[in-house]
Amino acid sequence: MAHEYSFYPGCSSQKGASGSNQMVSNETMCDKLDIKLNAIDDWNCCGASVGYSGGGELARLTISARNIAISEKQHPDQDLIATCPACWLATRETQERLHDDPQMMSDANKALAEIGVEYQGIKKPARHMTEVLVEDIGFDGIAKPVTKPLEGLKIAGYVGCQSNRPYGIAGESFENPMYLDKMSEAVGAEALTGYEKKASCCGGALMFSEQEKSQALVKEIIEAAYDHGADMIMTPCAMCQMNVEAYQSDINEKYGTKFDIPVVFYSQVLSVAYGSTASEAALDGQLIAPKKLIDIANK
Repeated sequence: MAHEYSFYPGCSSQKGASGSNQMVSNETMCDKLDIKLNAIDDWNCCGASVGYSGGGELARLTISARNIAISEKQHPDQDLIATCPACWLATRETQERLHDDPQMMSDANKALAEIGVEYQGIKKPARHMTEVLVEDIGFDGIAKPVTKPLEGLKIAGYVGCQSNRPYGIAGESFENPMYLDKMSEAVGAEALTGYEKKASCCGGALMFSEQEKSQALVKEIIEAAYDHGADMIMTPCAMCQMNVEAYQSDINEKYGTKFDIPVVFYSQVLSVAYGSTASEAALDGQLIAPKKLIDIANK
């Protein structure tokens, strides 16, 4: 019996966007795990970045409330799932903030009434895709569809900060979350459990305005992965994936380093372990080719 969820894709999932590789591989991964994601119609941006730049708190919460309200109307019995940590964080924050602030709830609904939408409060929780994998599928369930064990592959699980704080996976440490390591082990790879930068910030959207500071953060994330002998870095976050992969050449030029380490999504890793081709796992869209993972996919 399929696990069925209401699904909020988010802006980064769109074709050509920073998380489009994650979306492609997420579909193949979910197919093997018997997970059905029912995308909500006419969703809008969660306001994760621009919502803090001058639009104000009410506007930021209201646009997320619209997504939740649409989900509740279209899929009333299903948890609302996001693959993007920023989308998930914005959506879950909106649920909690409006629940705890009746005046803000009233003001948000006044704005939503202009377009014929009403947010009625928390009915089903907003959850991240990794919560579904860990809490609903479980690590034994993640291991079950494996047809190509990723033996010999050393993976540094980079959770990042938005996937981990202030919410994170129930029961996980904020300083040393282990669920990406356990996912890697479940599909036969070697998890570099001592990787100390797994919950560090990549700079997020500050990579555009404070590039020097953000690149210094990314340099430390990559260096730590190399120090542990990683073949690749695996992350749940489109922003983290983009920042840590795309700026390696700039960091090399600035610091005289020779970084060339692939940065992939957990869904790509699981998809390959489940028998997907490199194309089905969207590995052909990486800036830095994960050659060892591609070799396994091509077997």
